Amino acid sequence: MALIVQKYGGTSVGTVERIQAVARRVKTTVDAGHSVVVVVSAMGKTTDGLVKLANEITGQPSRREMDMLLSTGEQVSIALLTMALHTLDQEAISLTGAQVGIVTETEHTRARILTIKTERLQRHLDEGKVIVVAGFQGIGQTSDLEITTLGRGGSDTSAVALAAALTAEKCEIYTDVPGILTTDPRLVPEAQLMPEITSDEMLELASLGAKVLHPRAVEIARNYGVTLVVRSSWTDEPGTRVVSPRPQPRPLEGLELAHPVDAVEFDTDQAKVALLRIPDRPGIAARLFGELANQALDVDLIIQSIHEGNTNDIAFTTVKANLNRAEAVAAAIGPALRSNPADTTQAEVMVDTHMAKISIAGAGMIGRPGVAAKMFSTLAEAGVNIQLISTSEVKVSCTIAEADCDRAIAVLCNAFEVTSSPVPHGETTGAQTAPVVRGCALDVKQAQVAIRHVPDQPGMAAHIFQLLANQGVSVDMIIQSQRCRLVHGQPTRDIAFTVAQADAPAAQALVKAAAQDLGFGDVVVNDAIAKVSVVGTGMVDAPGVAARMFKALSNQGINLQMIATSEIKISCVVDEVDGVKALQAVHSAFGLAGKEAVVVSA
Repeated sequence: MALIVQKYGGTSVGTVERIQAVARRVKTTVDAGHSVVVVVSAMGKTTDGLVKLANEITGQPSRREMDMLLSTGEQVSIALLTMALHTLDQEAISLTGAQVGIVTETEHTRARILTIKTERLQRHLDEGKVIVVAGFQGIGQTSDLEITTLGRGGSDTSAVALAAALTAEKCEIYTDVPGILTTDPRLVPEAQLMPEITSDEMLELASLGAKVLHPRAVEIARNYGVTLVVRSSWTDEPGTRVVSPRPQPRPLEGLELAHPVDAVEFDTDQAKVALLRIPDRPGIAARLFGELANQALDVDLIIQSIHEGNTNDIAFTTVKANLNRAEAVAAAIGPALRSNPADTTQAEVMVDTHMAKISIAGAGMIGRPGVAAKMFSTLAEAGVNIQLISTSEVKVSCTIAEADCDRAIAVLCNAFEVTSSPVPHGETTGAQTAPVVRGCALDVKQAQVAIRHVPDQPGMAAHIFQLLANQGVSVDMIIQSQRCRLVHGQPTRDIAFTVAQADAPAAQALVKAAAQDLGFGDVVVNDAIAKVSVVGTGMVDAPGVAARMFKALSNQGINLQMIATSEIKISCVVDEVDGVKALQAVHSAFGLAGKEAVVVSA
């Protein structure tokens, strides 16, 4: 007999009739021989109504009292669902987060789970009862027994944490959609249901705005090897299975305070090719990477930085064995890209064979400002200069001098307390084939901050991003330009990053205030941007994925402002007005509407 945790969102329990339908579904699961723990959200728009009431009383309600208020919504749901189960002659008991033993930080409205005391849960399960748990809430770790709430996505987080603590066979997330789709169906009506996705892919998509699962819930599932199933409350369709790797042994203490970084990765078998001063117009990246794909040359990092004037720089890395061929492609295509073929100062090709890539990776870095800053500070203190930077939601990669690699690994492992690494990407599922691209996402709520002429010396990036982290500003994409410029005899590089639009004014003010002391140039903000991304573990060792994406965007006349990649994600910044068109173009290019099968051997 398996233990299954089921979570039902607010729409699933929005009326008496829906609560009764949930009770029948739970009863069917029990009759099939399973033990069941049910986690429910507040009914419908109850939470919104409670927030409105609070704001009618005061414009600044205390966070503690908001927790007291909002926690009542779930208590209504659990009591009603338990009553509905009783009418079906099913033994059941409702429990608040405190009664369950969900112990959290005493951080009102945004607490993280520290541990779950499972003794009472296990006793009721042994008695054959269904346990109906109030999601979204817990109790503070202090002796004052403070009620706390977990913030956005808190019921998902509660459910997956309970599944981890009870070593459940799976955690089923019931919602008002059929599962996880290839993209937002409101923007792309042809979006298709994904039968399966890895937790690594889901982390990237969840962080990019896919609201079906909260990143915190996916993080716990990945860390503890919990299988998630996202299903519709209205049908019996199987939904989407989110598969996690076999986890390293982890204690339940500090359940949601896991180390933000669980791997330090390095690669010394890489060389860098950079094209400097190429025209800044649609189609340039598509042409370059299309030719590399035609030669079956796989690339790893791709970085396109911010530009000045009408030119741009693109750098990419490849294995050293492919360097000569990659350099030849770049050199051959360079003249064809020049705005003026007679101008030999344009489209310069640079090669570096004495470099290494060093990365930190971990689901825990999502939503935790300061992880990248800590990496940069650690390298700076060890005298390691950073050449290129590229980021994703769960990884930060830098290129450094090959001679510095051993030292960089040692100091990063020490700083982040890393002693071993998890299963690499692509080994989380038993499927024989994996789509090159599993899904795509659009984020139109970001702003780009560009810093000109940052001195090219250890510690500069660390200064910038620690400054932002200290003020709680989370940074998404970070790109340090390839081209070095001499300013008053000092080598400098440009650094660009993206933040939430709401954080852009604060980020600009913080960096501007430090610019004079640190020797920076202008700080420019552009909040009319969109980020379009494709995600898929199948793109590992699959030449041509970037080329296909860039060509799709080029065919729509969309210019690329920034490019950043990881092993399983490619992100491009484009003009905000082009965002939806870009999403639709890449969704179509990879056959995500089911018009063609895009798979590679696993």
